Amino acid sequence: MTGETENLILEHLKRFQTQMTRFEERLDTMGADMRAMKQHMAAFMGSEASQDQEIASIKVQLERIERRLELRDS
Repeated sequence: MTGETENLILEHLKRFQTQMTRFEERLDTMGADMRAMKQHMAAFMGSEASQDQEIASIKVQLERIERRLELRDS
């Protein structure tokens, strides 16, 4: 190969390497974003489960009150 051809190949490889580095950085950023989203969703699901538990407890209390006040048939 001539020196000019070798330089051209090296230039292409350098550009390719630069593009790959940018791609890796974007991928790392996306991974961090995905981890943050997963943590947010986990916190949301925990909060929803807690609310469901509170609602169930309130329903039980309401049923007990209705029975004691004879507001329920059964």
